Amino acid sequence: MAPPHRTPPWGISDQTTRTSGPTRRTLLAGVAALGALGAAGCSRVASASDVEGGDLLSRLRAQGVARLGIAGEIPFGYIDKNGELTGEAPELAKVVFKRLGVDRVQPVPTEFGSLIPGLASQQFDVVAAGMYINADRCRQVIFSDPDYQMLDAYIVRKGNPLGLHSYEDVVKKKARFATGTGYAEIAYAVEHGYKEDDILIVPDQVAGLNAVESGRVDVFAGTALTVREVVKKSTKAEATEAFAPIVDGKPHVDGGGFAFRPDETNLRDAFNVELQKLKKSGELLRILKPFGFTQNEMTDLTAKELCGG
Repeated sequence: MAPPHRTPPWGISDQTTRTSGPTRRTLLAGVAALGALGAAGCSRVASASDVEGGDLLSRLRAQGVARLGIAGEIPFGYIDKNGELTGEAPELAKVVFKRLGVDRVQPVPTEFGSLIPGLASQQFDVVAAGMYINADRCRQVIFSDPDYQMLDAYIVRKGNPLGLHSYEDVVKKKARFATGTGYAEIAYAVEHGYKEDDILIVPDQVAGLNAVESGRVDVFAGTALTVREVVKKSTKAEATEAFAPIVDGKPHVDGGGFAFRPDETNLRDAFNVELQKLKKSGELLRILKPFGFTQNEMTDLTAKELCGG
């Protein structure tokens, strides 16, 4: 979901949907029944315990299920055409939680911008949406180390008539600019001098593609991977080459991971141990590869580095 330093830098995200696939809104509707079943079958997690570092992992083992907050974004976390939970984050979560003694995961769909509030209000146990790790979010949640790194890219009209390859180009050429709800790309554009009030905010990449194809905007910004995917079947639009946005005067590479409530450090730490094992064995890439990730998206960045400390 990506997708975000999203301005607060927000991500996945920012973090992204194929034109042939369902939109986030469709996905949310399609999993409403799942969400209802989940609510009926599993009450909200009890408030934080007195155990130092939290006892959520113990409770999840006892329950046998972990609830994942997803935002209906291909390839990060979504429900496929067969009604099955999938995406890079859920598939990774299935493996990690299994290793931690939690047999099942259950999707809880919401809008991207509602993921952190939903986590805080205990609607789910972990955010599994490929969320970008940045300083603003790190003040609200704690993150696993990133399981991928990502550059930005644009959706533009075929032939890229305005020659847009950076945020500087967007500002200089006074291009009509769009990005997704809560995306880091909002902050990147603002940092380069684009007025935030002039940014068209749309629900997801499909809506962004439609805005470009219809001529409502000149450019939609998102993660390189998701932008590549969403334009695959378009006859009117294309993706630009991936690029690193400039943040504080330096090229910036984003990384996405799993978000946990601040008092649940025991679960986060246990998750990180298993994640590092998957990185070292190469299994992480095998899990993520079906969703378009390559060796270029693998990373040794840490959450501490991305949080700014």
